[in-house]
Amino acid sequence: MLSPLLPALLVLALAGLLWYFVPIFSGIPWVPTQTARLERALDLAGLRPGETFYDLGCGDGRVLVAAARRGARAIGVEVSPIHCAAARIRATLSGVGGRVSIHWGNLYRHDLAGADVVFWYGHSRYTAKMQAHLARTLQEGARLVSINIDFPGWQPEAIDKPALIFLYRFPPPAGDVNSFLLREIASCPPPS
Repeated sequence: MLSPLLPALLVLALAGLLWYFVPIFSGIPWVPTQTARLERALDLAGLRPGETFYDLGCGDGRVLVAAARRGARAIGVEVSPIHCAAARIRATLSGVGGRVSIHWGNLYRHDLAGADVVFWYGHSRYTAKMQAHLARTLQEGARLVSINIDFPGWQPEAIDKPALIFLYRFPPPAGDVNSFLLREIASCPPPS
């Protein structure tokens, strides 16, 4: 005779497999953002109450909750339905569910025209694809905050060097991280 727990265990096993493998098959494995690092990213972006914030590949929703707690309208785009459900539950249990929207779909096809701030913690393998999408869809003045990934040909507006977080304002000036660092060095007073 089968245990009455067997169906529940099978559902949990399937959910666990989907949790890890759907993001991997889509190209980017799920890697949660550490709380201190995501707070530094939101600080660097200067996220203000009332702004529209997008998290591309929102995972379990922790960045969305942090943005919503700062008064932003937080929108997540996620390819994994299990992660979408987890993000919705996290937002609801955190008391910010009314300021958070979760969209199940391809983050490279999502319209970002209304974004004030976009957050991306991606992989260098997909930088060119994301860069093309952002260049097409972000409006002038929008800010992009990226963890670990810089965008070739775009000069960041600011860099949090210890946390490796990059901030870009659209349209970003031509350049790169090196041109940003040279500008920063040039603005330093000479040693006495």
